[in-house]
Amino acid sequence: MKTKTIKQSASFEAKPGKIFELLMDSKKHSAFTGDKASISRKTGGNFSAYGGYCSGKNIEINPNKKIVQSWRANDWPAGHFSKATFTLAKSITGTKLSFTQSGVPEKNFDSIKKGWIDFYWSPMKNFLKKP
Repeated sequence: MKTKTIKQSASFEAKPGKIFELLMDSKKHSAFTGDKASISRKTGGNFSAYGGYCSGKNIEINPNKKIVQSWRANDWPAGHFSKATFTLAKSITGTKLSFTQSGVPEKNFDSIKKGWIDFYWSPMKNFLKKP
Protein backbone atom coordinates (compact mmCIF):
# COMPACT_ATOMS: atom_id res chain seq x y z
CA MET A 1 0.00 0.00 0.00
CA LYS A 2 1.27 3.45 -0.92
CA THR A 3 1.34 6.02 1.87
CA LYS A 4 1.96 9.76 2.10
CA THR A 5 3.00 12.27 4.77
CA ILE A 6 0.97 15.24 5.99
CA LYS A 7 2.85 18.31 7.26
CA GLN A 8 0.90 21.18 8.77
CA SER A 9 1.29 23.96 11.28
CA ALA A 10 -1.21 26.02 13.22
CA SER A 11 -0.92 28.97 15.56
CA PHE A 12 -3.01 29.35 18.69
CA GLU A 13 -3.50 32.27 21.07
CA ALA A 14 -2.86 30.13 24.13
CA LYS A 15 0.13 28.75 25.99
CA PRO A 16 1.56 25.37 24.93
CA GLY A 17 0.22 23.79 28.14
CA LYS A 18 -3.35 24.69 27.20
CA ILE A 19 -2.97 23.21 23.70
CA PHE A 20 -1.41 20.08 25.18
CA GLU A 21 -4.42 19.71 27.50
CA LEU A 22 -6.90 20.08 24.63
CA LEU A 23 -5.16 17.24 22.82
CA MET A 24 -4.50 14.94 25.81
CA ASP A 25 -7.35 15.48 28.30
CA SER A 26 -10.42 13.35 27.46
CA LYS A 27 -12.96 15.90 28.73
CA LYS A 28 -11.32 18.92 27.12
CA HIS A 29 -10.80 17.03 23.85
CA SER A 30 -14.48 16.02 23.85
CA ALA A 31 -15.47 19.63 24.59
CA PHE A 32 -13.68 21.17 21.60
CA THR A 33 -14.57 18.37 19.16
CA GLY A 34 -18.13 17.87 20.32
CA ASP A 35 -17.62 14.09 20.26
CA LYS A 36 -16.53 11.37 22.68
CA ALA A 37 -12.82 10.98 23.36
CA SER A 38 -10.96 8.63 25.69
CA ILE A 39 -7.28 9.50 25.99
CA SER A 40 -4.62 7.95 28.17
CA ARG A 41 -1.97 10.39 29.31
CA LYS A 42 0.65 7.64 29.61
CA THR A 43 3.26 6.45 27.13
CA GLY A 44 1.95 3.14 25.77
CA GLY A 45 -1.61 4.09 26.68
CA ASN A 46 -4.51 3.95 24.24
CA PHE A 47 -6.64 6.75 22.87
CA SER A 48 -9.75 7.08 20.77
CA ALA A 49 -11.51 10.21 19.53
CA TYR A 50 -14.51 11.23 17.49
CA GLY A 51 -16.58 8.39 18.91
CA GLY A 52 -13.98 5.81 17.87
CA TYR A 53 -13.34 7.07 14.33
CA CYS A 54 -9.65 7.43 15.17
CA SER A 55 -7.61 5.46 17.67
CA GLY A 56 -4.11 4.35 18.56
CA LYS A 57 -1.40 4.40 21.20
CA ASN A 58 0.84 7.03 22.73
CA ILE A 59 4.43 6.41 21.67
CA GLU A 60 6.02 9.45 23.33
CA ILE A 61 4.66 12.14 25.62
CA ASN A 62 6.70 15.17 26.62
CA PRO A 63 4.16 17.32 28.52
CA ASN A 64 3.44 20.70 26.94
CA LYS A 65 6.03 20.06 24.22
CA LYS A 66 5.51 16.91 22.16
CA ILE A 67 3.05 14.07 21.53
CA VAL A 68 3.82 11.11 19.26
CA GLN A 69 1.09 8.57 18.56
CA SER A 70 0.45 5.55 16.42
CA TRP A 71 -2.80 6.66 14.78
CA ARG A 72 -5.42 5.09 12.54
CA ALA A 73 -8.88 5.80 11.24
CA ASN A 74 -11.52 3.07 11.44
CA ASP A 75 -11.93 3.01 7.63
CA TRP A 76 -8.24 2.24 6.99
CA PRO A 77 -6.96 -1.23 6.08
CA ALA A 78 -7.01 -3.55 9.11
CA GLY A 79 -3.92 -3.25 11.29
CA HIS A 80 -2.44 -0.22 9.48
CA PHE A 81 -1.25 2.66 11.67
CA SER A 82 0.32 5.99 10.80
CA LYS A 83 2.65 7.99 13.05
CA ALA A 84 1.31 11.38 14.20
CA THR A 85 3.67 13.89 15.81
CA PHE A 86 2.47 17.10 17.48
CA THR A 87 5.23 19.54 18.48
CA LEU A 88 4.30 22.57 20.58
CA ALA A 89 6.50 25.67 20.80
CA LYS A 90 5.99 29.04 22.45
CA SER A 91 5.42 31.87 20.00
CA ILE A 92 4.90 35.61 20.33
CA THR A 93 1.11 35.15 20.20
CA GLY A 94 0.92 31.87 22.13
CA THR A 95 1.75 28.51 20.56
CA LYS A 96 2.94 27.23 17.22
CA LEU A 97 1.88 23.63 16.67
CA SER A 98 3.89 21.70 14.08
CA PHE A 99 2.21 18.50 12.92
CA THR A 100 3.51 15.58 10.87
CA GLN A 101 1.61 12.39 10.08
CA SER A 102 3.53 9.76 8.15
CA GLY A 103 2.13 6.51 6.76
CA VAL A 104 -1.27 7.87 5.72
CA PRO A 105 -2.80 5.56 3.09
CA GLU A 106 -2.69 7.37 -0.25
CA LYS A 107 -6.42 6.86 -0.87
CA ASN A 108 -7.26 8.55 2.47
CA PHE A 109 -4.64 11.32 2.25
CA ASP A 110 -6.80 14.22 1.03
CA SER A 111 -9.64 13.61 3.50
CA ILE A 112 -7.29 13.13 6.48
CA LYS A 113 -5.23 16.21 5.54
CA LYS A 114 -8.40 18.34 5.33
CA GLY A 115 -9.78 16.64 8.45
CA TRP A 116 -6.98 17.89 10.69
CA ILE A 117 -7.84 21.46 9.70
CA ASP A 118 -11.63 21.07 9.81
CA PHE A 119 -11.91 18.84 12.88
CA TYR A 120 -8.89 19.86 14.97
CA TRP A 121 -7.12 23.16 14.26
CA SER A 122 -10.23 25.25 13.44
CA PRO A 123 -12.40 23.90 16.31
CA MET A 124 -9.49 24.34 18.74
CA LYS A 125 -9.12 28.00 17.70
CA ASN A 126 -12.87 28.58 18.07
CA PHE A 127 -12.94 26.81 21.45
CA LEU A 128 -10.12 29.00 22.74
CA LYS A 129 -12.10 32.15 21.84
CA LYS A 130 -14.96 31.20 24.17
CA PRO A 131 -15.08 33.14 27.45
